[in-house]
Amino acid sequence: MKQVVQNYKSGELALLDVPVPGCKPGGVLVRTAYSLISTGTELMKVSEAGMSMLGKARSRPDQVAKVVQSVATNGVPATYRKVMGKLDSYTPLGYSLCGVVEQVGAGVDDVKVGDLVACAGNEHALHAELNWVPKNLYAPVPDGLAPRDAAFGTVGSIAMQGVRQGESRLGEVALVIGLGLIGQLVAQLLTASGVRVVGADPDPARCELAERLGAAACGDPASPAVESAVAELTDGHGVDQVYLAAGGGSNQPVELAARLCRDRGRVVDIGKCRLDLPWNAYYEKELDVRFSRSYGPGRYDPEYELEGRDYPIGYVRWTERRNLACFLDLVARGRVDVGPLISHTAAFDDAVETYRRLEDGELKAVAVLFRYPEQADGAGASAAAPTVSVPAVRRGGRASAPVRSARTPVRLAFVGAGNYASSMLLPHLARRDGVELSTVVTTTALSAANAQRKFGFAGATTDLDAVLGDESVDAVFVVTRHSSHADLTRKALLAGKAVFVEKPLALTGEELTGVLAAVEESGNDRLQVGFNRRFAPLLRQAEQRFGPRTGPASLRYLVNAGRLDQGSWYLRQDTEGSRFAGEGGHFIDTASRLLGADPVSVYAVAASGNEDLQVLLGYPDGSTATIGYVTTGAAGFPKETLDLVADGKVLQLDDFVRTSVYDGRKRWVSSRLPKARDKGQSAELAAFVRAVRTGGPMPVPLESLVATTAATLAVRASLACGAPVPLAEAR
Repeated sequence: MKQVVQNYKSGELALLDVPVPGCKPGGVLVRTAYSLISTGTELMKVSEAGMSMLGKARSRPDQVAKVVQSVATNGVPATYRKVMGKLDSYTPLGYSLCGVVEQVGAGVDDVKVGDLVACAGNEHALHAELNWVPKNLYAPVPDGLAPRDAAFGTVGSIAMQGVRQGESRLGEVALVIGLGLIGQLVAQLLTASGVRVVGADPDPARCELAERLGAAACGDPASPAVESAVAELTDGHGVDQVYLAAGGGSNQPVELAARLCRDRGRVVDIGKCRLDLPWNAYYEKELDVRFSRSYGPGRYDPEYELEGRDYPIGYVRWTERRNLACFLDLVARGRVDVGPLISHTAAFDDAVETYRRLEDGELKAVAVLFRYPEQADGAGASAAAPTVSVPAVRRGGRASAPVRSARTPVRLAFVGAGNYASSMLLPHLARRDGVELSTVVTTTALSAANAQRKFGFAGATTDLDAVLGDESVDAVFVVTRHSSHADLTRKALLAGKAVFVEKPLALTGEELTGVLAAVEESGNDRLQVGFNRRFAPLLRQAEQRFGPRTGPASLRYLVNAGRLDQGSWYLRQDTEGSRFAGEGGHFIDTASRLLGADPVSVYAVAASGNEDLQVLLGYPDGSTATIGYVTTGAAGFPKETLDLVADGKVLQLDDFVRTSVYDGRKRWVSSRLPKARDKGQSAELAAFVRAVRTGGPMPVPLESLVATTAATLAVRASLACGAPVPLAEAR
């Protein structure tokens, strides 16, 4: 495997091939997805390595003192050999990463192979493809948190421990001096705690960033702006705490802290800055000076870090590991936003060049990440790129679907009658000849009664079992919240009903497998998922104009989804899945329809701090489809735009209002511009009702519905591992 190392004597940086570490008891072997460069601590170490021997001595007087002591004890020759041997060795870099558990050591039972974890420690969370990490130096990553963001866990823990040392309270005012990576995180944590923050940094860009992320005011410490902001926010009393997150040899930070802190305030040192305390200033205010020791209690204790001996929570509430887990939770819940702090993401293979650019000042950055390949050395199975299984469709020995007379109405039951059912489905069915709306089932009696009155259902009930047991009902529509789709579909299939379920069919692989188990058990495969866009008249018309393909195609689909209102049930990701899990199947199915196949791979990347996604789908013939799903676009921009390029031709779809096909110099534009967008619901419902009536094939093959659902689920898997996910049919 590869690892970033440095020779402290020569200053040489290298990406070195080293053996894979063993998985010892009491820890886990982790394959790195992202690791974070500490632009403060690590660059200081890199810079020191490039100094002369005299410069190294001046920068580390603590080490010089050890050398002097060694000379007194062991003599000059032995000390020289020891020192030079240590200097002329490769040392590791890095201490904050996120990766996937590849192997679990004896005595570890809180994670398993394939779990995503954030790791800490300058001996264990290194810039390396694989790391062995002891139990108390990793924490599981919460569901939905991207690996890139989880890689901030260690530096977040450092910032959190500093805030804890300050003992901030709701409504207080704090001054953060130094708005680098740690300072930015300290400011966000304080803001999340209800503390108003003033920031001080000579870099205007960092000041602007801190204000954008919640600080009340920021400015150059040498200007009057910081002092004025403190006076205004505190009525002239001074701040309650000062957090020193600056580095360097200037004594300005501790002097500024004394000037702007209130009487008996607290000064917390987090960074490594000069601390020549002006005695009079600190004495007169009786300032409480505190130090923050790295990630929290447990740091530098080998029994805690290496042997896994935890401190009882009743005596030590916040340990290193609990700080790490707490910070990850805050990021996952959106209380801390690390995305805007990322200045650059570099491929791990470019590590040496990235350090050079940082040291030379060519790359100005708050935070820089290394992104790792899914499998670099071929050793072992790559946990960072799991294969998502597409469950095989197995049909039992079912009786043929009934064929009805054209004069016999198809009797439909609805489970759920919410906004989508009432606006996009029932209006088409209520006026369709040959359809009888039999029964509507809802969880509340009033909503069932409203749907019965509005659309003419023969009956209304809250008893699902009664409807499923009604032999006169031909088909059941499942139009409920996402979390119930799979279970209701499974029950309806087992009852022998044809089923139309709104997307998504399932939110997990287990749910999808359960639906297919019902198909196999019952022999009933009469299933349609509400992927209506493939039935849109304009899209079908453009397909015909475009004609058949002879070579691979490139498809781009931009979905300007927009923001949801606060309180929308779509935001309940813990129960209803992410927004993309809920509706992403629409866009994957449309792409697959246009490309004439089901996807074989999925690679997803998420924007930080919101739900924006880029999803790249690979297809068997080499075609690709990129789905940009964004929530941060302009409300006036079209919701859906699509381009398909192949064989010297281009198909464009403009929000289901207009389509165009370019073929050489010729251009065809759709002749009709509908006043209302037709996204295919009416045609899809007609096809479903026809299939139920005639006993013919369902509008979309079950295998394709399963493949689209599996691809939608694979987006989450790809986000978790930070790598492409192959889709393989289960055998």
